[in-house]
Amino acid sequence: MKVIRTIAELRSEIQDRQQSGYGPVGLVPTMGYLHEGHASLMRKAREMSGTVVISIFVNPIQFGPGEDFETYPRDEARDVALAESEGVDVVFIPAVQEMYPQPTKTKISVAEITSLLCGASRPGHFDGVTTVVSKLFNIIKPDYAFFGMKDAQQVAVIEQMVRDLNMDVTIVPCPIIREADGLALSSRNVYLKPEEREQALVLSGSLRTAQEAIQQGQAATAGEIRAHLREYISRSPLADIEYAELLTFPELVPVEDSYRMVDGDSPVIMALAVRFGRTRLIDNALIQPKVGGSHV
Repeated sequence: MKVIRTIAELRSEIQDRQQSGYGPVGLVPTMGYLHEGHASLMRKAREMSGTVVISIFVNPIQFGPGEDFETYPRDEARDVALAESEGVDVVFIPAVQEMYPQPTKTKISVAEITSLLCGASRPGHFDGVTTVVSKLFNIIKPDYAFFGMKDAQQVAVIEQMVRDLNMDVTIVPCPIIREADGLALSSRNVYLKPEEREQALVLSGSLRTAQEAIQQGQAATAGEIRAHLREYISRSPLADIEYAELLTFPELVPVEDSYRMVDGDSPVIMALAVRFGRTRLIDNALIQPKVGGSHV
């Protein structure tokens, strides 16, 4: 495995591997502080790709004022060891100056679907995400790019960008990976104090019980499901709900309270953002009304 820090060296390495017939290139973009969720993306990339590249870059332009760019958890040595153990071929760890040698005057902006959910409270966040991802796509030219569904809005936004700009890359969404007790894995979980960590289980619990209520016919409308999510999460005295929303996926159109889940024929996402102290957690679950199944 090679650790590469410059764009020029990375391009040269990818070109050499392609000329040597290694096959498709798979990219796993990350901000580091890797966990089993990231490892699952690497394994999927390994299945589908001849060359697996992961990027580790805490991208400053997707953080807003007062957010945790400076304190975002970092552990390069641990990340590199995990990547090597998962059979990654190349780890790209650029400095901020390498990715942004001068203030960027060009940004990629996806409209409409970035103005709600996380985009509503983090203006400019998704412009930073799409800009850095498009830079990585231009640098690496991957055949596949792997993203976790924990940030389902990010997946929808990147897929929209790829379609709109005719980017020659296939986006591969991958399932949420959870702790044994249900908490969705996140690099920011390290911020949680013990009591916050315990109470954070209301996110996965609310999604699970909402799915059960739908399956048992106890909650037939979107309004009933929204009410269930909020009521369940509110049982935690430390939980500060930012949103508990239902939208079509991947279009991200909010569904009316009167919408009956059994009447739909497209996926609906239950999406949550909840703060516990200084830690903001997100989680979600997709509901497939017609087939009666779900994917968490």
